[in-house]
Amino acid sequence: MDLVRLQTIFDNASFAILLVTALVYWVGAAFPRVPYLSMLGTTGMAIANLCIAALLGARWLEAGYFPLSNLYESLFFLTWGITTMHLVAENMSGSRLVGVVTAPVAMGITAFAALTLPKDMQASAPLVPALKSNWLMMHVSVMMLSYATLMVGSLLAIAFLVVTRGQNIELRGSSVGTGAYRDRTYQLRRDGELVMSATALTTASAALNGSATAVLNAPSAPVAAALPLSPQRLSVADTLDNISYRMIGLGFPLLTIGIIAGGVWANEAWGSYWSWDPKETWALITWLVFAAYLHSRITKGWQGRRPALLAAAGFVVVWVCYLGVNLLGKGLHSYGWFL
Repeated sequence: MDLVRLQTIFDNASFAILLVTALVYWVGAAFPRVPYLSMLGTTGMAIANLCIAALLGARWLEAGYFPLSNLYESLFFLTWGITTMHLVAENMSGSRLVGVVTAPVAMGITAFAALTLPKDMQASAPLVPALKSNWLMMHVSVMMLSYATLMVGSLLAIAFLVVTRGQNIELRGSSVGTGAYRDRTYQLRRDGELVMSATALTTASAALNGSATAVLNAPSAPVAAALPLSPQRLSVADTLDNISYRMIGLGFPLLTIGIIAGGVWANEAWGSYWSWDPKETWALITWLVFAAYLHSRITKGWQGRRPALLAAAGFVVVWVCYLGVNLLGKGLHSYGWFL
């Protein structure tokens, strides 16, 4: 079987598997007591990850260079990164809710690459002279992995906003608690006034399977009757906030390394470390947004809604940096994407 035919099989298979996996995660979220759905979702993501890796490997063998030179290849590499970071996040949290937000995004990217892009944009082509460098693998792969990691972290932050219904839930405690069990204090505020506080003894696995328990600190009867969030929902929000922080904390150093590697490559190729190209400018904006997120959490002690809103904005900024600048205008990075 020729390599081109093999690539077609793998890209269609990855789309089909991710579609089924997304449905499994959504059904599992709607019916958490159905057995084996969590295991099936994780298995589906792992198989899709392997299919995309095989696709990229076949592409590498066919073209003779690392497959990151055009939009089709980069979209599949991004999806591979998202599925990889999904498995990391799911392992850290034990939560099927990770797949509820990551699987549909991975499936959508795959569908766009495999089913929407014209065939001429999917075909491999000889590298332009500027890309014939070992820096192609170093710079572009690290940048794409950072995008994937930051996207997963941002998606979990968006899920936090959905679970808490955008309310001002202040989580008091370590953002990266390492104990198997943690005493966490939740405060629900409306218009700056304390409505309810709760202390929960939670674990990541308990929170995700709806078995976490929480003890409310004796709210008044009218307040207790009007509480908008259950203790279980608060526990899930706590876990999402925690894992989102960890993923962004992993993606930010990758982004930093990728930008530095890009500057070195730019100096080698164009004689300048920084040219204020649209892609470079938006990479800097992305870096500043997530630097502000981490600064707010580490230095200011923010948790809950405010950093989640920053991360949600970062999700949009990452997409603008990755794809938007190539749609809106041309620059030094335009080759291999949209000509």
